[in-house]
Amino acid sequence: MRNLRLISVATISFFLIACGESSDSAYDRGYDDGYAVGYNSTCNIRSTMISGDWNNKHYSEGYADGSIDGSRACLNQN
Repeated sequence: MRNLRLISVATISFFLIACGESSDSAYDRGYDDGYAVGYNSTCNIRSTMISGDWNNKHYSEGYADGSIDGSRACLNQN
């Protein structure tokens, strides 16, 4: 019975660790947030709620890239 409990805990732990956010996912979230902020700020639309996960390197890189692209999209629209 003790071995079964140990195996169960190990299996659950493995799946919880495996479900962590990937760097691609963090970059994508950052890019989407940055794009929205860049577009909305440049076009003077409104303030934008974002995740702001600045401790995550991939999120920050995505945010910077998205912000540039969002601003560019607004400028090219007009």
